[in-house]
Amino acid sequence: MSAADFIDSNIFVYLFDTADPRKQARAQTLISGALATGSACISFQVIQETLHVLTRKFARPVATETAKDILRDTLLPFLRVQSSPALYLRALDVQERYRFSFYDSLIIAAALEAGCTRLLSEDMQHGQRIENLSIENPFRE
Repeated sequence: MSAADFIDSNIFVYLFDTADPRKQARAQTLISGALATGSACISFQVIQETLHVLTRKFARPVATETAKDILRDTLLPFLRVQSSPALYLRALDVQERYRFSFYDSLIIAAALEAGCTRLLSEDMQHGQRIENLSIENPFRE
């Protein structure tokens, strides 16, 4: 089940957000490369967060049929981590030890469960290490 990278939902959101062309281009590069090599994964939570933002939070929400296409073509190929009691327990341990929010802790726990070495996220502390996992902001200049 292991992959080198775990991709957080904000990367997928930028893929479809035209407001910042630089971030959109970087997200396209990351995701197309990961699709081609099979070098990344996501969890159920990333799918939920991404679809919620695309269909509810965008100024012009994505239509249901488009969201289904995004789910099939872009998100599901990366899905490797499902919810489980062990994942929730590990997230609580991460939350207690590192003081992340529960939802960020759940992302970190999923990345650890998948055996990833990098967590690509704009929303967490760049350079922080948690066990064998490094958090990296791919948009950092």
